[in-house]
Amino acid sequence: MGLNLKDLVVREKTALEAFSTKVIAIDAYNAIYQFLASIRGPDGLQLSDSEGRITSHLSGLLYRNVNFLSLGIKPVYVFDGKPPSLKTAEIERRKQIKKDATVKYEKAVAAGNMEDARKYAQQTTSMKDGMVKESKQILTYFGIPYIDAPSEGEATAAHLTNTGQAYASASQDFDSILCGAKRLIRNFTNSGRRKIPNRNTYIDIVPEIIETQKTLKALGLTREQLIDVGILIGTDFNPNGFDRIGPKTALKMIKQYSRLEDIPQIQEQLQEIDFQQIRKIFQNPEVADVDEIVFNEVDYEGMTNYLVKERSFSEDRVQSTLNRLKKALEKKSQNLDQWF
Repeated sequence: MGLNLKDLVVREKTALEAFSTKVIAIDAYNAIYQFLASIRGPDGLQLSDSEGRITSHLSGLLYRNVNFLSLGIKPVYVFDGKPPSLKTAEIERRKQIKKDATVKYEKAVAAGNMEDARKYAQQTTSMKDGMVKESKQILTYFGIPYIDAPSEGEATAAHLTNTGQAYASASQDFDSILCGAKRLIRNFTNSGRRKIPNRNTYIDIVPEIIETQKTLKALGLTREQLIDVGILIGTDFNPNGFDRIGPKTALKMIKQYSRLEDIPQIQEQLQEIDFQQIRKIFQNPEVADVDEIVFNEVDYEGMTNYLVKERSFSEDRVQSTLNRLKKALEKKSQNLDQWF
């Protein structure tokens, strides 16, 4: 589900070029799910190699990271570890959504409605065995570092912004803000031209940056109070939220009463959730301690051999894509040499 703070945060449109030379900590699972959901054929099925293994995530990582590196962006991917026990209900809810979507997908295919079939197919997206390892392999060929978080990846991504090791975290979810990220970038790994489902219309999705302090100042809240707003709306750790309380109502309540314990009308529901533990997850999340983030050279030959020989990618397409990256990096190197 994810935390719905969209109507409350201060969002500013930007462009990928604005993050040139900056280290961006990417919520890896969030990005990979986007690739798996969106990179599909006309029938809604994911791309696959000659052995039937899914390659949509590899395709997304290839083209998106070529774009990042060509622009001088320094991505670092943060992978989830073990989820907090309070997330069990949300995980089960997501599994049920996927099961329901699978039934709807099959009905749509049987009816020949490929537009709906593609929509429902996207909702069945899940990580299969080996995808994390394959994704890390691609990142290694790129020379892009990755971090294994002990728990939630976005918490470690947020931590990196506070240690100064990353400029911002990148995710579609707003949880990084509650975890204390200085900045959050949305639409970072999925910006571009997108078709609106069931309509012959396209829209341009552009990155948005959210600076946490600007949002807190605009709302007149502390970070602790914003966490309480999030709990009222519903987080991954209490996915149902509170009855008939949306973002604006939640904000109004916290501004009036300051904290959950002092809101009279929610006390009965409040006793049903471990709100203190949810607060702790956001206020003091379990994060990875990172001494240094190291970027390495691109292994063009290794990347080509893996994608073409092992995963059935078009050799011409892979080479042309990597040549574009090589030229961009060479140009940046030449421009830098002119200063010395």
